[in-house]
Amino acid sequence: EKEREREREGEREREREREREKEKERERERERERERERERERERERERERERERES
Repeated sequence: EKEREREREGEREREREREREKEKERERERERERERERERERERERERERERERES
């Protein structure tokens, strides 16, 4: 009985570990998304700069 209990505990621990891994992966994905957003913002800023250059 104790043996099965230890096995179930180990299984729960591995499940929690997989959950933490998935959470870290989602966090990295959000970070990449924020980075792409910043890049698009910089691109728009450069575009506005070029517009002002052409107008002057």
